[in-house]
Amino acid sequence: MKIWCCLCFGEEEEEEYKKRETMGERKGILGNIDFDEGKSEEIGHEEELGSGKPRDEDDGGKFRLQPGEGTSRGSNVDVNLNLSLGGDPSSSSAAAVLERDGLDRDSHSKRPKVHSLALDCDSFLLSMPFQENMTDEYERMHNSLGNYLCSASEDEGSPLMSNIWRMEEDENVQQEMDDREIRMDLTDDLLHMVFSFLGHIDLCRAAEVCRQWRMASAHEDFWRILNFENRNISPLQFEDMCHRYPNATQVNINGSPAIHTLVMQAISSLRNLEFLTLGKGQLGETFFQALTDCTMLKSLTVTDAILGNGIQEIPIYHDTLRHIQIVKCRVVRISVRCPQLLTLSLKRSSMAHAVLNCPLLNDLDIASCHKLLDAAIRSAVTSCPLVESLDMSNCSCVSDETLREISLTCTNLHILNASYCPNISLESVRLPMLTVLKLHSCEGITSASMAAISHSYMLEVLELDNCSLLTSVFLDLPRLQNIRLVHCRKFVDLRLRSAVLSSIKVSNCPSLQRINIVSNSLQKLVLQKQESLTSLELQCQRLQEVDLTDCESLTNSICEVFSDGSGCPMLKSLILDNCESLTDVEFCSNSLTSLSLAGCRAITSLELTCPYLEQVSLDGCDHLERATFSPVGLRSLNLGICPKLNSLKIEAPIMVLLELKGCGVLSEALINCPLLTSLDASFCSQLKDDCLSATAASCPLIDSLILMSCPSVGPDGLLSLRWLPNLTSLDLSYTFLTNLQPVFDSCLQLKVLKLQACKYLTDTSLEPLYKDGALPTLRELDLSYGSLCQASIEELLACCTHLTHVSLNGCVNMHDLNWSFSSSQDEQQQPERLLQNLNCVGCPNVKKVLIPSVARFTHLSSLNISLSANLKEVDVACFNLCFLNLSNCSSLEILKLDCPRLTSLFLQSCNISEEAVESAISHCNMLETLDVRFCQKISPSSMGRLRAACQSLKRIFSSLVPI
Repeated sequence: MKIWCCLCFGEEEEEEYKKRETMGERKGILGNIDFDEGKSEEIGHEEELGSGKPRDEDDGGKFRLQPGEGTSRGSNVDVNLNLSLGGDPSSSSAAAVLERDGLDRDSHSKRPKVHSLALDCDSFLLSMPFQENMTDEYERMHNSLGNYLCSASEDEGSPLMSNIWRMEEDENVQQEMDDREIRMDLTDDLLHMVFSFLGHIDLCRAAEVCRQWRMASAHEDFWRILNFENRNISPLQFEDMCHRYPNATQVNINGSPAIHTLVMQAISSLRNLEFLTLGKGQLGETFFQALTDCTMLKSLTVTDAILGNGIQEIPIYHDTLRHIQIVKCRVVRISVRCPQLLTLSLKRSSMAHAVLNCPLLNDLDIASCHKLLDAAIRSAVTSCPLVESLDMSNCSCVSDETLREISLTCTNLHILNASYCPNISLESVRLPMLTVLKLHSCEGITSASMAAISHSYMLEVLELDNCSLLTSVFLDLPRLQNIRLVHCRKFVDLRLRSAVLSSIKVSNCPSLQRINIVSNSLQKLVLQKQESLTSLELQCQRLQEVDLTDCESLTNSICEVFSDGSGCPMLKSLILDNCESLTDVEFCSNSLTSLSLAGCRAITSLELTCPYLEQVSLDGCDHLERATFSPVGLRSLNLGICPKLNSLKIEAPIMVLLELKGCGVLSEALINCPLLTSLDASFCSQLKDDCLSATAASCPLIDSLILMSCPSVGPDGLLSLRWLPNLTSLDLSYTFLTNLQPVFDSCLQLKVLKLQACKYLTDTSLEPLYKDGALPTLRELDLSYGSLCQASIEELLACCTHLTHVSLNGCVNMHDLNWSFSSSQDEQQQPERLLQNLNCVGCPNVKKVLIPSVARFTHLSSLNISLSANLKEVDVACFNLCFLNLSNCSSLEILKLDCPRLTSLFLQSCNISEEAVESAISHCNMLETLDVRFCQKISPSSMGRLRAACQSLKRIFSSLVPI
């Protein structure tokens, strides 16, 4: 802990301060020093006590530190900690310092200079003499005042209860503490302001800092609230607290033992008491009689208590009480006579009779008072004619007659909670001023009750949850804003008309069939899991979001409700997930931006004319056959989840991505998307040349086109690709093409060409690539699982030096990869190749791979020849090769590597000897990963030899046991 203090000096004292500071740095804060050079004398502890000098006159701006172990006996330290805030020369603290130091008025009036000094108070506070003296002080405190506060609740911690008494000065202790106290001469007003933000525990901790803070933290302003809730405080201790802080205004002794004794002490001692909270005990009749002595009392809260002896009436008579809460209390009769009372709660109490004489009462809560009879409730409520809020929930005896009497007497009743009152039906009750009505689980509420509710023309909130006999609700209330209908099993018909209706909660009403809503304020409507809902009529001018998930009975007519010209002109989001009765969906809306039809499996036709539609979900619409999006504002669309789609029309001015993957029966496609850049038509086996030509003409910005497994695409369709000047990626895998000349002529900017499994391509099909220089920008070529011969492959790799990625996986006609040369002239003529990745996975007839340095594969970084079962010899010299995979090459015997940058080598399941591997990796100075799992000729015990052969190895994967 560090305390930062500002020392204030005049200009004439600055030099003297610097000299003292220098001396202090040399000898240390706890050394044998004296800051006053004029005196230059050492004052021992005994001399100071015998000097007879008054404590207040002895350098009040300094604190003295007794040195601990390691310092000279009898030495002390005087450190000035007087603080001046804002540099005000008239500060009382600064003036006191200057007068004590004997400075003249001229120097006092000059502008002070501020220096900062950090004191490590931890070392000071932990010194042995200081600890011993503090221990003495605490022992005297506890001996004189008691230790009751140390038994505070564990969750609150003990600082409040163990340290609260330290804020009271003991003169005997102070005389011994003055020499060691840290006097921080902050202004009292500033301390008061800072401490006003602290709680009681923090105030007690602050009281340990110094005498000034202890005095400030004990100010009665901070102790007007005495909170001893759930604390084990004795009557004697509580009495002492009341005497110390007689002006306390709030007391909480809820859960404390002997609450009757404690509260009687509070009543007799605290004349300014305004808020009193107590409970969890027994209160005698004398407490309620003594309440009249608390003339300032405004609020009384009694919780979970036994009132009286259980047989007599409990009187609560008071002239100033405003709020009373008697909650969960055991009492037979209660009488309340408080002319100023505004709120009264008797919730969950066991009285059978309640007499109220509170003419100004406006909030009454008698919820869950099960023993109150109907007549007692009627008498109690009608005696308070100004009541505005009444909670009588769970009062099972309440009848319509009582409500009728209340409606006639309490004409200002605005809020009524009559939930769980099975005997009320409201059929003959008129509550015209009612604004909030809650009728949860009222078995007597039926459709006939709505006639009575309709007379409450001021009604704003209506809750009818679990009204099991309610079948229909017809309400035309001009101020209705919120309505709830949850778990109404027989509810069938809902009709609401309110210009300000803004919230509707209808859930788990399995019989609901018809909904008619008229509102100018409703913005969101959620009607999930209404399985029987068949008719929905809406006149909601501001409605923006509708969720009809799992409304299985909705028919195609729902489309008219949300199209232009209907009653929802501002609708933006519509969710119709799992509405399995929808078959033909047609929306025409200029406001709709999001539409979800996920799980609507019966839909066969979809037509959307929504120019601002941005999102559409068709997951699970696997029976969709015809789809029209014209026009829409979609940027992307995935129709690959609609396998039965055969006719498609799209007009999307801003669409950039379209996926038709898996639309195997799509034969008619009219796509007009001028900004489209990516089209995936994989497995569209019925897509013909005319569709491809029309799409290319209307979507000129396409740069990626996937036509994999589109056997109906022929030369005419490929020639139309000339309309795509930006085309850089083309996938024609698994097609029946025999001639690639249309591609060479049309796709001049092509960079990626995939021709996997094009079995009908001949050996001459790729001659334009390596003889005529076709597709000069081509970088990636995939010829996997093709039928090209060895010569064509060799010429392709030798002549197409601009290729960076080549895949020849599964090429059965490829035998060897041999780029050796017979003369130095051939070596000099070899061009530099840009090849980076070469994949020859699963080539069963490859026996030898020879890539010497003269081949100039200087950019090759990845070589994958795994699963080549007949491969026997590999001799590779590539300067930049980093990755080499020879896994599952079971015939491999010879391995020669001159690859100084190789980092990963995979030889899994190779029948290669340990010596061959050791020799191969000895020239790979950067190798980090070696995989020799399931290599029969390499023993797990020889991993040390491999690490010795290649010092850079970090990871070796090998079989745990010999094979």
